[in-house]
Amino acid sequence: MLASFLKYLKVEKGYSAHTVRSYGDDVRQFLFYCGLDPEMDHPWKLTHRQVRYWLSSIISQGLTPRSANRKLSSLRAFYRYMLREGIVKTNPLIRITPPKSGKRLPTFVGQSEMNSLLEPEHFKDDYIGARNRLILGLLYYTGIRLSEVVGMTVDKIDFSSHSLKVIGKGNKERILPIHPELEKLISLYLSMRDEINLNKVEKSLFLTEKGKPIYPKLVYRIVKSNLSKVTTLEKKSPHVLRHTFATHLLNNGAELNAIKELLGHANLSATQVYTHSSFEKLKKVYKQAHPRA
Repeated sequence: MLASFLKYLKVEKGYSAHTVRSYGDDVRQFLFYCGLDPEMDHPWKLTHRQVRYWLSSIISQGLTPRSANRKLSSLRAFYRYMLREGIVKTNPLIRITPPKSGKRLPTFVGQSEMNSLLEPEHFKDDYIGARNRLILGLLYYTGIRLSEVVGMTVDKIDFSSHSLKVIGKGNKERILPIHPELEKLISLYLSMRDEINLNKVEKSLFLTEKGKPIYPKLVYRIVKSNLSKVTTLEKKSPHVLRHTFATHLLNNGAELNAIKELLGHANLSATQVYTHSSFEKLKKVYKQAHPRA
């Protein structure tokens, strides 16, 4: 039952392997709490009471409301699937009120720090230096996700139209413009990439020193180590650069709908979080500048 649900998420919904794994972990945790074997037992007798007890349990163990809501989202998807397949007749999640969580403003890097980060003196004059600089530049100039960086292939870059094709969540495709500075970084990197990709068969844009496709943990380490050179932010991840891209666009006058399309968000509500960070900036300026503030 659980296996068929996870296959449905992967094949029909087009979810990434990471997302499918997270959903599976959340559902297994709930079923184990209820004393059920996720691979054998059927949860049709479970009620909203078991869900509430489980929810109280994970929150009492220190889980944040935000994380608890993510687990509830996994459970909702599981029950929607079972309703669709006729495995259950009622959804106990309908009677569950999700815990309230305060809005968390996105963490982002300042413009001066980002300008410093991409300066050539921070990188070695070799393949690894060119690759790492391009990874950081691609994240900042386009706002693409970590998974989209890892999945990027050479054929998705179109120098004639100064654009690149990105395959996002649910295999949705979007076309992004390439900034002239980013185009220079791409050209420099590709001239060195041929030395690593000697057999010319590997299509992944980013390669390790051994010519193998790059992997998420390596990208994360590259971003973290380089951001440490220019910022004291506690959180240093590829997603911080995605937040930085969106925040800088908004602060410099870009329309919210345009940012939504660039980020590949399914709806505007996901993009609106950046308006809060811009408003916080306005409040800070107001307090510093207004004589009666």
